[in-house]
Amino acid sequence: MLDELVRRISEAVKTITDEYEIILVNDMSPDNSWDRITEICAIDNHVKGIELSRNFGQHYAISAGLAHVSGDWIVVMDCDLQDRPEEIPNLYAKAVEGYDIVYARRAERQDSFFKKLSSTMFFAIYNWMSGSNEDKAIANFGVYKRSVIDEFNKMPEYTRSFGSLIRYVGFKIGTIDVQHDERLEGSTGYTLFKLLKLSFDVIISNSNKPLRLTVSLGFIMSMLSFILALYNIIAKLVGIIQVPGFTATIFSIWFVGGLILFVLGIIGLYVGKIFDQVKGRQIFIVRSKLNF
Repeated sequence: MLDELVRRISEAVKTITDEYEIILVNDMSPDNSWDRITEICAIDNHVKGIELSRNFGQHYAISAGLAHVSGDWIVVMDCDLQDRPEEIPNLYAKAVEGYDIVYARRAERQDSFFKKLSSTMFFAIYNWMSGSNEDKAIANFGVYKRSVIDEFNKMPEYTRSFGSLIRYVGFKIGTIDVQHDERLEGSTGYTLFKLLKLSFDVIISNSNKPLRLTVSLGFIMSMLSFILALYNIIAKLVGIIQVPGFTATIFSIWFVGGLILFVLGIIGLYVGKIFDQVKGRQIFIVRSKLNF
């Protein structure tokens, strides 16, 4: 669908200016997309291509594209044409009213039931964990002022989530409702496992609430342990429990052991993210570029 994507973007953007670039980032697509990107770049110098050395993931590919932009205003969008290029002039018109960021709000999403459900669950958990109130109808599609993208590019986080990092930088934000189309071809690359991994990464990278919850859980478990221990002691004294060592075994294994493992698991997730960050590896690696 690359030819249709470029054609519709070009027609939309030309209503604003003739000075534009379309950066196509190939995140090691398995369907020979890079060959088609090469052909398009050869006939249209507005189009630029970036090929990554391997599949890094959506948000890393977005970071690669944003590291190479040259415009005063930048539009981020997916390539499946669910984000309609015809909405770009509307986004820009709203931006020049005095906004640094204008999000496209999908008033009526044209996604599968599974994708809508997973999105609803993700935002519910993320908003609760982070204490924020993000709109599930807003994704990455939007127009961003160059100063916003410059600040985004300064952030060295190894765990990338474009939406959460953009929200962190602040600036003046506006939204407009847009039409959301069905996917033109193919199917999404997000499996349930990838969605769960992204959810954990975003929550752990942007919130320490899971750590605070372990403190509350520890207090609750300690109280339950105390109540159970008190019951077991009374039961032992009145003869309900006859097995020697039963009280101590149940108290120590069921509660203390489980609580320790749970807390260590939460801490381990954060330590793992710290380990990934301190290695200082590249966020993405570019294999080749065209028309730059």
